[in-house]
Amino acid sequence: MKPSDEHTSTHRTQGGITVHRHAAPCDPDVLRRLVQDVEHRRGGVLSSGMEYPGRYDRWHLGYVDPCIEVSTRERDVTVEALNARGRVLLPFLAQALTTVAPLHTSTEDRVALTVAEPEPGTFFTEEERSRRPSVFTALRALIEAMSSPEDPNLGLYGAFGYDLAFQFEPVERHIERDPEDRDLVLHLPDALVVRDRKRETCVRYTYEFTVPGDGSRAEASTEGLARDTAATPALRAAEVPDGPEPGSYAQVVARAKERFRRGDLFEVVPGHRNYARCSSPARFYETLRERNPAPYEFFFNLGSGEYLVGASPEMFVRVSGRPGQGQRVETCPISGTIRRGEDALGDADNIQELLSSDKEKSELTMCTDVDRNDKSRVCEPGSVRVIGRRQIEMYSRLIHTVDHIEGTLRRDFDALDAFLTHMWAVTVTGAPKTWAMRFIEQNESSPRRWYGGAVGALNFDGSMNTGLTLRTAHIRDGVASVRTGATLLYDSDPEAEERETFLKARALMETLALCEDPDRGPAQAEPAPAPSGAGAGEGMRVLLVDHEDSFVNTLADYVRRHGAEVTTVRYGFAPELLDRSAPDLVVLSPGPGLPSDFRMNELLDELAARELPVLGVCLGLQGMVEHAGGELRTLEAPVHGKPGRVRVSGGGLLSGLGEDECFPAARYHSTYTLPELVKGYEVTAALEGEPGEEPVVMGIEDAAAGWSAVQFHPESILTAGVGEEIVARALRSARR
Repeated sequence: MKPSDEHTSTHRTQGGITVHRHAAPCDPDVLRRLVQDVEHRRGGVLSSGMEYPGRYDRWHLGYVDPCIEVSTRERDVTVEALNARGRVLLPFLAQALTTVAPLHTSTEDRVALTVAEPEPGTFFTEEERSRRPSVFTALRALIEAMSSPEDPNLGLYGAFGYDLAFQFEPVERHIERDPEDRDLVLHLPDALVVRDRKRETCVRYTYEFTVPGDGSRAEASTEGLARDTAATPALRAAEVPDGPEPGSYAQVVARAKERFRRGDLFEVVPGHRNYARCSSPARFYETLRERNPAPYEFFFNLGSGEYLVGASPEMFVRVSGRPGQGQRVETCPISGTIRRGEDALGDADNIQELLSSDKEKSELTMCTDVDRNDKSRVCEPGSVRVIGRRQIEMYSRLIHTVDHIEGTLRRDFDALDAFLTHMWAVTVTGAPKTWAMRFIEQNESSPRRWYGGAVGALNFDGSMNTGLTLRTAHIRDGVASVRTGATLLYDSDPEAEERETFLKARALMETLALCEDPDRGPAQAEPAPAPSGAGAGEGMRVLLVDHEDSFVNTLADYVRRHGAEVTTVRYGFAPELLDRSAPDLVVLSPGPGLPSDFRMNELLDELAARELPVLGVCLGLQGMVEHAGGELRTLEAPVHGKPGRVRVSGGGLLSGLGEDECFPAARYHSTYTLPELVKGYEVTAALEGEPGEEPVVMGIEDAAAGWSAVQFHPESILTAGVGEEIVARALRSARR
């Protein structure tokens, strides 16, 4: 943009505010000076220090002195005007919030409300889960009032804390929290500097707002009002706490392995904290960007003496396109880690070792399967696909394997729905996600606060760009807290996983030390499977029972691809729901634990009494076997996220699949049964193992009752060759 390219534009928001935007070219060095300002006043700087075609672009933006701050504690929402410009907007935003709940505080500078819990007994299907009342209901009201497709930069910028997930998933808290800790802090900037390093442009956007009058107030404008805000508290030096006790993380790994053995967990990502002095968050941010470039680099002054500085390698959720017109939803889960080599040859050797590791491949497979499931809750049937598989990303200390996944947002959902359904990423929690978060809450020693949450922007044009809060320092009272974790599986080595956590923290800890003492040196794209049997479920109603599983929405997506209407409900619902919904087929989802954990016998009694067709998946098969009087056993070593070869021996669900009645499928189970332990069903498939291995049952059927089940995941990417056809056959069988 040249000086002659200065221009002003005007648009009106959905709520009726007139926005005047002035764009003027500026020197990129403005951003460096802005970083220094953010150390002393509220603001934020976001940048991308690496480019990956089709995934990341090199960009840089920042702001200081936002006019409005939105924050939450538990279910309390506060919107505060930070200057006279914010006081012009505040009554308008307050009016938008009254559609959510009554305001219990309303002054010239601040309004607050509490989003009530749903009434006891209020029922939400899994498809409606992201619209359950929460603080995001208030955020949605604010965004809708300010929404307009005319500006891609105006929006809310800031940080989302880990505890927000507890408004979305039922997790009992065991770690004590400080009631003053905030779960969310977002700023509304009215001046932004945006640098596009690919196009070599740097533009400063400034905004003026005209708020319409109504019966209680006159029209008001921000024109001519000062943009300055009050300085934030000065940094003060507090005592630096000790880091984690050696061996303590390995003990957590050992406890996790017991949960893997039982089948409660497939993977889990606990963390622990290291500490260091930080006297200048701005200096730390600039040094970290130079030494450890990452896709999501950020520096936020959140007020109240809190700063976040990070160089996160992982996208959380990115949403692009116009709302209601098939927006694109993207994520890039990272799992699989190895250290950098001494040189390019050493890097190549380590990359080969990383790609050859079955454990690392299983880690990423499970992350991607969970991520696809998250998208399937809110995306168009059949649109969720892996567009990059086990791609290599290289950082200053580490090499990672990364998948790239996309989907098309259904027209009745928005970017916040996409955000909520992914909360939080499996790469910082585990799978099944809810059970993993419960393990984390029971086994970590301190609240996560901002770690494992997200940072980024919710734009008023309906788009979103957020990164996971990883490789991040939370700075308070001059002390930086750096939390890191490792992805644990059953075959994890406790000591090796503990070493990995310190390796991940190394880049930040070395940079913090360097900033305090400058003289100190540093210690191929996968095609989407072609749909088969399209229309097999046309006009059918399917009830999908969710046993707190992390893949249930992908199962629902597979069913919808064949034209069926799907309603997903958590286990434990009243039997009368079966009569009201009158499903043509009931699908019993996979899940952690054992069938008895979900009182599956009671549900199967109700299904049998109504003579409803049933398809069971993994846990569903195990429950059906027990219900018929069969027996279950526990594997010596659980099999989670790994392929197995299924040998078909009969029945209608699996016959003819694969070459010579044999196909690969994804296994996620610790519990199993053998042919001689099954009663009342025909065993139609078993695991093709080594000579002398037990023939683990992989499929059962009762053709007369219309009940069938599989001991693998048809919706996994490891079962891509036959998964959709299995679902189509189950639908056709139920129709008959």
